Amino acid sequence: MERRAEADGLGAGERDILALERRGFPGPGAKERAIREELDLSPVRYYQLLNALLDDPRALAHDPVTVNRLRRVREARRGER
Repeated sequence: MERRAEADGLGAGERDILALERRGFPGPGAKERAIREELDLSPVRYYQLLNALLDDPRALAHDPVTVNRLRRVREARRGER
């Protein structure tokens, strides 16, 4: 993933991860396939990077709707454990 910084401080790869999270996927496996094909990442690495992004104030400034939605989902899942 490219690490070129933009005006908001996020690299291209970080913005690509947030953009992928904004999309809907039609069925099982479609998201994982997109992660591999479009971002050239394993799903495990993708989710590690995504989880770190959710705690990054730059990501919140770049895409507050997506980041806040994903934070709510993460917190709900933590509460289930």
